[in-house]
Amino acid sequence: MNSKEQKNYTLPIVMMILLFGMISFVTNLAAPMGVVLKNQFGVSNFMGMLGNFANFIAYAVMGIPAGKLLEKIGYKKTALLAILVGFVGVGIQVLSGTASSFGVYLLGAFVAGFSMCMLNTVVNPMLNTLGGGGNKGNQLIQVGGSFNSLMGTLVPILVGALVGEVTKAQISDVYPVMYMALGIFALVGIVLYFVNIPEPHTTTSSQEKYSHSAWSFRHFIMGAVGIFVYVGIEVGIPGTMMLFLSDPVAGLDPGTAASTAGVVAGTYWFLMLIGRFIGASVGGKVSSKSMLTLASVLGMVFVLLAIFLPTSSKISMPVIQTGASISLGMAEVPVNAMFLVLCGLCTSVMWGGIFNLAVEGLGKYIAAASGIFMMMVCGGGILPLIQNALADSAGYLTSYWIPFLGLAYLLYYALIGSKNVNKDIPVD
Repeated sequence: MNSKEQKNYTLPIVMMILLFGMISFVTNLAAPMGVVLKNQFGVSNFMGMLGNFANFIAYAVMGIPAGKLLEKIGYKKTALLAILVGFVGVGIQVLSGTASSFGVYLLGAFVAGFSMCMLNTVVNPMLNTLGGGGNKGNQLIQVGGSFNSLMGTLVPILVGALVGEVTKAQISDVYPVMYMALGIFALVGIVLYFVNIPEPHTTTSSQEKYSHSAWSFRHFIMGAVGIFVYVGIEVGIPGTMMLFLSDPVAGLDPGTAASTAGVVAGTYWFLMLIGRFIGASVGGKVSSKSMLTLASVLGMVFVLLAIFLPTSSKISMPVIQTGASISLGMAEVPVNAMFLVLCGLCTSVMWGGIFNLAVEGLGKYIAAASGIFMMMVCGGGILPLIQNALADSAGYLTSYWIPFLGLAYLLYYALIGSKNVNKDIPVD
Protein backbone atom coordinates (compact mmCIF):
# COMPACT_ATOMS: atom_id res chain seq x y z
CA MET A 1 0.00 0.00 0.00
CA ASN A 2 1.71 3.21 -1.10
CA SER A 3 1.57 6.53 0.74
CA LYS A 4 -1.09 7.95 -1.56
CA GLU A 5 -3.36 4.96 -0.97
CA GLN A 6 -2.61 5.08 2.75
CA LYS A 7 -3.67 8.75 2.92
CA ASN A 8 -6.98 7.83 1.33
CA TYR A 9 -7.70 5.46 4.23
CA THR A 10 -7.26 8.09 6.95
CA LEU A 11 -11.01 8.60 7.38
CA PRO A 12 -11.97 4.90 7.66
CA ILE A 13 -9.01 4.38 10.02
CA VAL A 14 -10.41 7.09 12.29
CA MET A 15 -13.85 5.45 12.07
CA MET A 16 -12.41 2.04 13.01
CA ILE A 17 -10.64 3.55 15.99
CA LEU A 18 -13.94 5.16 17.04
CA LEU A 19 -15.60 1.75 16.76
CA PHE A 20 -12.79 0.25 18.85
CA GLY A 21 -13.71 2.78 21.52
CA MET A 22 -17.44 2.08 21.12
CA ILE A 23 -16.89 -1.60 21.94
CA SER A 24 -15.58 -0.53 25.33
CA PHE A 25 -18.06 2.35 25.70
CA VAL A 26 -21.19 0.24 25.24
CA THR A 27 -19.82 -2.86 27.01
CA ASN A 28 -18.66 -0.90 30.06
CA LEU A 29 -21.99 0.87 30.31
CA ALA A 30 -23.64 -2.40 31.39
CA ALA A 31 -21.96 -2.83 34.81
CA PRO A 32 -22.36 0.78 36.08
CA MET A 33 -26.01 0.61 35.02
CA GLY A 34 -26.39 -2.01 37.75
CA VAL A 35 -26.46 0.86 40.27
CA VAL A 36 -29.29 2.50 38.35
CA LEU A 37 -31.31 -0.69 37.84
CA LYS A 38 -30.89 -1.66 41.49
CA ASN A 39 -32.34 1.63 42.71
CA GLN A 40 -34.99 2.33 40.07
CA PHE A 41 -36.54 -1.13 40.25
CA GLY A 42 -35.60 -2.03 43.84
CA VAL A 43 -33.84 -5.22 42.76
CA SER A 44 -30.94 -7.16 44.29
CA ASN A 45 -27.29 -6.87 43.29
CA PHE A 46 -27.76 -10.12 41.34
CA MET A 47 -30.64 -8.63 39.36
CA GLY A 48 -28.76 -5.38 38.89
CA MET A 49 -26.02 -7.31 37.10
CA LEU A 50 -28.46 -9.01 34.72
CA GLY A 51 -27.95 -6.21 32.17
CA ASN A 52 -24.24 -6.95 32.18
CA PHE A 53 -25.05 -10.67 31.90
CA ALA A 54 -27.35 -10.06 28.91
CA ASN A 55 -24.64 -8.01 27.18
CA PHE A 56 -21.95 -10.65 27.56
CA ILE A 57 -24.04 -13.79 27.06
CA ALA A 58 -24.63 -12.55 23.52
CA TYR A 59 -20.98 -13.45 22.85
CA ALA A 60 -21.73 -17.09 23.61
CA VAL A 61 -24.58 -17.01 21.09
CA MET A 62 -22.92 -14.86 18.41
CA GLY A 63 -19.20 -15.70 18.69
CA ILE A 64 -19.00 -18.38 15.98
CA PRO A 65 -21.87 -17.03 13.77
CA ALA A 66 -20.09 -13.65 13.65
CA GLY A 67 -17.02 -15.31 12.16
CA LYS A 68 -19.14 -17.14 9.57
CA LEU A 69 -20.95 -13.89 8.72
CA LEU A 70 -17.59 -12.26 8.16
CA GLU A 71 -16.65 -14.99 5.67
CA LYS A 72 -19.96 -14.68 3.83
CA ILE A 73 -20.52 -10.92 3.44
CA GLY A 74 -17.08 -9.42 4.15
CA TYR A 75 -15.70 -6.91 6.63
CA LYS A 76 -17.42 -3.71 5.51
CA LYS A 77 -20.93 -5.18 5.40
CA THR A 78 -20.40 -6.97 8.71
CA ALA A 79 -19.23 -3.71 10.30
CA LEU A 80 -22.26 -1.83 8.93
CA LEU A 81 -24.63 -4.54 10.15
CA ALA A 82 -22.94 -4.51 13.58
CA ILE A 83 -23.36 -0.71 13.77
CA LEU A 84 -27.05 -1.01 12.87
CA VAL A 85 -27.57 -3.72 15.51
CA GLY A 86 -25.71 -1.58 18.07
CA PHE A 87 -27.86 1.45 17.25
CA VAL A 88 -31.00 -0.65 17.76
CA GLY A 89 -29.64 -2.13 21.02
CA VAL A 90 -28.81 1.22 22.58
CA GLY A 91 -32.10 2.61 21.23
CA ILE A 92 -34.02 -0.13 23.05
CA GLN A 93 -32.16 0.80 26.25
CA VAL A 94 -33.32 4.41 25.78
CA LEU A 95 -36.89 3.17 25.32
CA SER A 96 -36.57 1.16 28.54
CA GLY A 97 -36.18 4.45 30.41
CA THR A 98 -39.31 5.88 28.80
CA ALA A 99 -41.25 2.67 29.51
CA SER A 100 -39.61 2.27 32.94
CA SER A 101 -39.22 -1.42 32.09
CA PHE A 102 -36.52 -3.70 33.48
CA GLY A 103 -37.28 -6.34 30.84
CA VAL A 104 -36.96 -3.90 27.94
CA TYR A 105 -33.58 -2.76 29.27
CA LEU A 106 -32.34 -6.36 29.41
CA LEU A 107 -33.47 -6.88 25.81
CA GLY A 108 -31.54 -3.76 24.76
CA ALA A 109 -28.42 -4.94 26.57
CA PHE A 110 -28.66 -8.34 24.86
CA VAL A 111 -29.05 -6.80 21.37
CA ALA A 112 -26.14 -4.42 22.08
CA GLY A 113 -24.06 -7.46 23.05
CA PHE A 114 -24.64 -8.97 19.60
CA SER A 115 -23.27 -5.79 18.06
CA MET A 116 -20.18 -5.72 20.29
CA CYS A 117 -19.35 -9.33 19.41
CA MET A 118 -19.68 -8.60 15.68
CA LEU A 119 -17.54 -5.45 15.96
CA ASN A 120 -14.85 -7.37 17.85
CA THR A 121 -14.51 -9.80 14.95
CA VAL A 122 -14.15 -6.92 12.46
CA VAL A 123 -12.14 -4.11 14.05
CA ASN A 124 -8.77 -5.77 14.73
CA PRO A 125 -8.22 -7.28 11.26
CA MET A 126 -9.74 -4.20 9.59
CA LEU A 127 -7.30 -1.84 11.30
CA ASN A 128 -4.43 -4.17 10.46
CA THR A 129 -5.46 -4.16 6.79
CA LEU A 130 -6.01 -0.40 6.62
CA GLY A 131 -2.53 0.07 8.05
CA GLY A 132 -1.05 -2.19 5.41
CA GLY A 133 -0.23 -4.97 7.87
CA GLY A 134 3.15 -5.35 9.57
CA ASN A 135 4.32 -2.81 12.13
CA LYS A 136 1.99 -0.08 10.88
CA GLY A 137 -1.03 -2.35 11.15
CA ASN A 138 -0.02 -3.42 14.65
CA GLN A 139 0.55 0.20 15.62
CA LEU A 140 -3.00 1.10 14.57
CA ILE A 141 -4.37 -1.78 16.63
CA GLN A 142 -2.44 -0.50 19.67
CA VAL A 143 -3.85 3.01 19.10
CA GLY A 144 -7.33 1.48 18.87
CA GLY A 145 -6.71 -0.50 22.07
CA SER A 146 -5.64 2.66 23.90
CA PHE A 147 -8.79 4.49 22.78
CA ASN A 148 -10.76 1.44 23.89
CA SER A 149 -9.26 1.75 27.39
CA LEU A 150 -9.91 5.51 27.45
CA MET A 151 -13.60 4.94 26.74
CA GLY A 152 -13.67 2.30 29.47
CA THR A 153 -12.28 4.93 31.84
CA LEU A 154 -14.86 7.57 30.94
CA VAL A 155 -18.09 5.52 31.03
CA PRO A 156 -18.36 4.80 34.80
CA ILE A 157 -17.27 8.38 35.54
CA LEU A 158 -19.99 9.78 33.27
CA VAL A 159 -22.66 7.44 34.66
CA GLY A 160 -21.69 8.28 38.25
CA ALA A 161 -21.77 12.03 37.53
CA LEU A 162 -25.19 11.82 35.82
CA VAL A 163 -26.85 9.65 38.45
CA GLY A 164 -26.44 12.12 41.31
CA GLU A 165 -28.11 10.82 44.48
CA VAL A 166 -28.12 7.02 44.32
CA THR A 167 -31.55 6.51 45.85
CA LYS A 168 -33.15 8.60 43.07
CA ALA A 169 -31.26 7.00 40.17
CA GLN A 170 -33.26 6.46 36.96
CA ILE A 171 -32.37 5.09 33.51
CA SER A 172 -33.37 8.47 32.08
CA ASP A 173 -30.49 10.06 34.06
CA VAL A 174 -28.07 8.22 31.80
CA TYR A 175 -29.71 9.28 28.52
CA PRO A 176 -26.85 11.69 27.61
CA VAL A 177 -24.38 8.75 27.56
CA MET A 178 -26.77 6.68 25.45
CA TYR A 179 -27.39 9.58 23.04
CA MET A 180 -23.62 9.94 22.68
CA ALA A 181 -23.37 6.27 21.72
CA LEU A 182 -26.22 6.60 19.20
CA GLY A 183 -24.56 9.65 17.65
CA ILE A 184 -21.21 7.93 17.20
CA PHE A 185 -22.85 4.83 15.73
CA ALA A 186 -24.76 7.01 13.24
CA LEU A 187 -21.66 9.01 12.27
CA VAL A 188 -19.42 5.97 11.77
CA GLY A 189 -22.13 4.08 9.89
CA ILE A 190 -22.70 6.91 7.40
CA VAL A 191 -18.98 7.42 6.78
CA LEU A 192 -18.25 3.70 6.32
CA TYR A 193 -21.16 3.34 3.92
CA PHE A 194 -19.67 5.89 1.53
CA VAL A 195 -15.96 4.93 1.66
CA ASN A 196 -14.19 2.04 0.00
CA ILE A 197 -12.38 -0.35 2.34
CA PRO A 198 -10.13 -3.24 1.30
CA GLU A 199 -11.25 -6.72 2.31
CA PRO A 200 -8.64 -8.93 4.02
CA HIS A 201 -8.21 -12.11 2.01
CA THR A 202 -8.55 -15.52 3.63
CA THR A 203 -5.76 -17.93 2.79
CA THR A 204 -7.42 -21.20 3.64
CA SER A 205 -10.49 -22.79 2.16
CA SER A 206 -13.50 -22.98 4.44
CA GLN A 207 -14.20 -26.40 2.87
CA GLU A 208 -10.93 -27.89 4.12
CA LYS A 209 -11.43 -30.63 6.73
CA TYR A 210 -8.91 -31.35 9.47
CA SER A 211 -8.39 -34.58 11.40
CA HIS A 212 -8.11 -32.63 14.66
CA SER A 213 -9.34 -29.29 16.01
CA ALA A 214 -8.32 -26.62 18.48
CA TRP A 215 -10.20 -28.68 21.08
CA SER A 216 -7.62 -31.44 20.63
CA PHE A 217 -5.08 -29.38 22.58
CA ARG A 218 -5.27 -29.49 26.38
CA HIS A 219 -3.45 -26.17 26.86
CA PHE A 220 -5.88 -24.49 24.47
CA ILE A 221 -8.94 -25.82 26.32
CA MET A 222 -7.52 -24.59 29.62
CA GLY A 223 -6.66 -21.27 27.96
CA ALA A 224 -10.23 -20.90 26.67
CA VAL A 225 -11.43 -21.42 30.24
CA GLY A 226 -8.80 -18.85 31.25
CA ILE A 227 -10.31 -16.26 28.89
CA PHE A 228 -13.77 -16.99 30.35
CA VAL A 229 -12.40 -16.51 33.87
CA TYR A 230 -10.30 -13.47 32.97
CA VAL A 231 -13.12 -11.43 31.44
CA GLY A 232 -15.30 -12.28 34.45
CA ILE A 233 -12.56 -10.96 36.76
CA GLU A 234 -11.95 -7.85 34.66
CA VAL A 235 -15.64 -6.87 34.69
CA GLY A 236 -16.60 -8.18 38.13
CA ILE A 237 -13.97 -6.27 40.12
CA PRO A 238 -15.01 -2.70 39.12
CA GLY A 239 -18.69 -3.58 38.56
CA THR A 240 -19.23 -4.92 42.08
CA MET A 241 -17.01 -2.14 43.49
CA MET A 242 -19.41 0.47 42.08
CA LEU A 243 -22.33 -1.25 43.79
CA PHE A 244 -20.31 -1.46 47.03
CA LEU A 245 -19.31 2.21 47.04
CA SER A 246 -22.85 3.30 46.13
CA ASP A 247 -24.26 1.34 49.08
CA PRO A 248 -24.52 2.91 52.59
CA VAL A 249 -22.30 0.07 53.87
CA ALA A 250 -19.30 1.85 52.33
CA GLY A 251 -19.92 4.87 54.55
CA LEU A 252 -19.86 7.50 51.77
CA ASP A 253 -22.11 10.57 51.54
CA PRO A 254 -25.36 9.35 49.85
CA GLY A 255 -25.53 12.55 47.82
CA THR A 256 -22.14 11.97 46.19
CA ALA A 257 -21.68 8.20 46.54
CA ALA A 258 -22.60 7.46 42.91
CA SER A 259 -20.23 10.05 41.48
CA THR A 260 -17.44 8.90 43.80
CA ALA A 261 -18.07 5.28 42.81
CA GLY A 262 -17.92 6.33 39.17
CA VAL A 263 -14.57 8.10 39.35
CA VAL A 264 -13.06 5.27 41.41
CA ALA A 265 -14.25 2.64 38.91
CA GLY A 266 -13.04 4.87 36.07
CA THR A 267 -9.61 4.95 37.70
CA TYR A 268 -9.54 1.14 37.59
CA TRP A 269 -9.98 1.28 33.80
CA PHE A 270 -7.40 4.07 33.57
CA LEU A 271 -4.87 1.84 35.34
CA MET A 272 -5.70 -0.82 32.76
CA LEU A 273 -4.69 1.72 30.12
CA ILE A 274 -1.42 2.41 31.96
CA GLY A 275 -0.83 -1.32 32.38
CA ARG A 276 -1.28 -1.89 28.64
CA PHE A 277 1.33 0.75 27.87
CA ILE A 278 3.72 -0.95 30.31
CA GLY A 279 2.91 -4.38 28.90
CA ALA A 280 3.52 -3.19 25.34
CA SER A 281 6.88 -1.67 26.30
CA VAL A 282 8.22 -4.79 28.05
CA GLY A 283 6.36 -7.40 25.98
CA GLY A 284 9.36 -8.03 23.74
CA LYS A 285 11.60 -8.83 26.71
CA VAL A 286 9.25 -10.59 29.17
CA SER A 287 7.52 -13.89 28.31
CA SER A 288 3.74 -14.23 28.39
CA LYS A 289 4.15 -16.91 31.08
CA SER A 290 6.15 -14.57 33.36
CA MET A 291 3.81 -11.65 32.76
CA LEU A 292 0.67 -13.68 33.50
CA THR A 293 2.29 -15.24 36.58
CA LEU A 294 3.26 -11.88 38.07
CA ALA A 295 -0.09 -10.27 37.24
CA SER A 296 -2.02 -13.18 38.82
CA VAL A 297 0.04 -13.18 42.02
CA LEU A 298 -0.24 -9.40 42.47
CA GLY A 299 -3.96 -9.55 41.74
CA MET A 300 -4.46 -12.25 44.38
CA VAL A 301 -2.58 -10.15 46.96
CA PHE A 302 -4.63 -7.01 46.18
CA VAL A 303 -7.93 -8.91 46.35
CA LEU A 304 -7.01 -10.56 49.67
CA LEU A 305 -6.17 -7.16 51.15
CA ALA A 306 -9.53 -5.83 49.91
CA ILE A 307 -11.39 -8.75 51.50
CA PHE A 308 -9.75 -8.66 54.92
CA LEU A 309 -9.09 -4.97 55.63
CA PRO A 310 -11.86 -3.19 57.58
CA THR A 311 -14.16 -0.90 55.57
CA SER A 312 -13.93 1.63 58.40
CA SER A 313 -10.34 2.38 57.33
CA LYS A 314 -10.56 5.27 54.88
CA ILE A 315 -7.89 6.53 52.50
CA SER A 316 -7.66 9.52 50.19
CA MET A 317 -6.67 8.11 46.82
CA PRO A 318 -5.92 9.78 43.47
CA VAL A 319 -8.71 9.33 40.90
CA ILE A 320 -9.34 10.28 37.29
CA GLN A 321 -12.20 12.77 37.06
CA THR A 322 -13.89 14.75 34.31
CA GLY A 323 -14.90 18.38 34.27
CA ALA A 324 -13.82 20.92 31.72
CA SER A 325 -11.10 18.34 31.00
CA ILE A 326 -9.82 15.01 32.28
CA SER A 327 -7.79 15.65 35.42
CA LEU A 328 -6.42 14.05 38.56
CA GLY A 329 -8.37 14.50 41.78
CA MET A 330 -8.66 12.89 45.20
CA ALA A 331 -11.46 10.78 46.69
CA GLU A 332 -11.81 9.47 50.23
CA VAL A 333 -12.91 5.85 50.09
CA PRO A 334 -12.58 2.64 52.12
CA VAL A 335 -9.04 1.31 51.72
CA ASN A 336 -10.56 -1.85 50.21
CA ALA A 337 -11.52 0.13 47.10
CA MET A 338 -7.96 1.31 46.54
CA PHE A 339 -6.65 -2.26 46.37
CA LEU A 340 -9.46 -3.25 44.00
CA VAL A 341 -8.54 -0.33 41.74
CA LEU A 342 -4.90 -1.48 41.71
CA CYS A 343 -6.11 -4.78 40.24
CA GLY A 344 -6.54 -2.83 36.99
CA LEU A 345 -2.77 -2.89 36.53
CA CYS A 346 -2.88 -6.69 36.74
CA THR A 347 -5.88 -7.38 34.51
CA SER A 348 -4.49 -5.06 31.80
CA VAL A 349 -1.92 -7.57 30.50
CA MET A 350 -3.84 -10.81 31.03
CA TRP A 351 -5.78 -11.13 27.76
CA GLY A 352 -2.66 -11.05 25.59
CA GLY A 353 -0.77 -13.40 27.89
CA ILE A 354 -3.55 -16.01 27.99
CA PHE A 355 -4.14 -15.78 24.24
CA ASN A 356 -0.46 -16.18 23.37
CA LEU A 357 0.00 -19.16 25.67
CA ALA A 358 -3.21 -20.86 24.52
CA VAL A 359 -2.52 -20.67 20.76
CA GLU A 360 1.17 -21.59 21.02
CA GLY A 361 1.78 -24.56 18.74
CA LEU A 362 -1.74 -24.58 17.22
CA GLY A 363 -0.61 -23.73 13.68
CA LYS A 364 -3.51 -24.04 11.24
CA TYR A 365 -6.03 -24.29 14.08
CA ILE A 366 -5.44 -20.72 15.33
CA ALA A 367 -8.25 -19.18 13.25
CA ALA A 368 -10.84 -21.53 14.75
CA ALA A 369 -9.33 -20.96 18.20
CA SER A 370 -9.88 -17.20 17.85
CA GLY A 371 -13.60 -17.74 17.24
CA ILE A 372 -13.84 -19.94 20.33
CA PHE A 373 -12.09 -17.25 22.38
CA MET A 374 -14.71 -14.72 21.28
CA MET A 375 -17.43 -17.08 22.48
CA MET A 376 -15.73 -17.46 25.89
CA VAL A 377 -15.92 -13.70 26.47
CA CYS A 378 -19.39 -14.50 27.88
CA GLY A 379 -17.56 -15.10 31.19
CA GLY A 380 -17.77 -11.33 31.62
CA GLY A 381 -21.50 -11.75 32.17
CA ILE A 382 -21.63 -15.04 34.06
CA LEU A 383 -18.94 -14.63 36.76
CA PRO A 384 -20.05 -11.12 37.87
CA LEU A 385 -23.60 -12.50 38.14
CA ILE A 386 -22.36 -15.29 40.43
CA GLN A 387 -20.25 -12.79 42.35
CA ASN A 388 -23.23 -10.53 43.01
CA ALA A 389 -25.42 -13.43 44.04
CA LEU A 390 -22.77 -14.04 46.69
CA ALA A 391 -22.72 -10.30 47.49
CA ASP A 392 -26.47 -10.45 48.21
CA SER A 393 -26.10 -13.37 50.61
CA ALA A 394 -22.68 -12.80 52.21
CA GLY A 395 -21.65 -9.17 51.56
CA TYR A 396 -19.77 -7.25 48.90
CA LEU A 397 -16.22 -7.95 50.04
CA THR A 398 -16.87 -11.65 50.66
CA SER A 399 -18.02 -11.87 47.03
CA TYR A 400 -14.46 -11.08 45.93
CA TRP A 401 -13.51 -14.68 46.70
CA ILE A 402 -14.91 -15.35 43.21
CA PRO A 403 -12.28 -13.15 41.46
CA PHE A 404 -9.64 -14.51 43.86
CA LEU A 405 -10.35 -18.10 42.81
CA GLY A 406 -10.31 -16.95 39.18
CA LEU A 407 -6.87 -15.37 39.66
CA ALA A 408 -5.66 -18.57 41.33
CA TYR A 409 -6.76 -20.53 38.25
CA LEU A 410 -4.90 -18.11 35.96
CA LEU A 411 -1.77 -18.56 38.08
CA TYR A 412 -2.11 -22.33 37.73
CA TYR A 413 -2.57 -21.95 33.98
CA ALA A 414 0.51 -19.76 33.63
CA LEU A 415 2.71 -22.15 35.61
CA ILE A 416 1.35 -25.57 34.62
CA GLY A 417 -1.75 -25.63 32.42
CA SER A 418 -0.22 -23.68 29.52
CA LYS A 419 2.27 -26.42 28.67
CA ASN A 420 1.59 -27.98 25.27
CA VAL A 421 1.30 -31.73 25.92
CA ASN A 422 -0.12 -32.47 22.44
CA LYS A 423 2.92 -31.81 20.26
CA ASP A 424 2.27 -35.07 18.39
CA ILE A 425 -0.69 -33.48 16.58
CA PRO A 426 0.31 -32.17 13.09
CA VAL A 427 -0.44 -28.46 12.72
CA ASP A 428 1.10 -27.58 9.33
